[in-house]
Amino acid sequence: MDILASLAPIILMFVIFYFLLIRPQQKKQKQVRQMQSDLKKGDKIITIGGMHGTVHALDEGTLVLTTQDGTKITYDRSAVRDVISQD
Repeated sequence: MDILASLAPIILMFVIFYFLLIRPQQKKQKQVRQMQSDLKKGDKIITIGGMHGTVHALDEGTLVLTTQDGTKITYDRSAVRDVISQD
């Protein structure tokens, strides 16, 4: 029983660490993966590099963005940071 009492603060610290740091990060990663898999043609997005564009075409792992001046650029789906609007 003394061993359990001496380990209780360490165990409590790991539980707090899990709920404050690890679990929220896993939820955020799950939301990002869901957002990237839900992309469709016509969505206006921002990439992790700051490029603003509209999704022109989708492939399994890549997408083609069209910028305001009509330039088409190919990116990985994982490079999408945020969806501004969905059409």
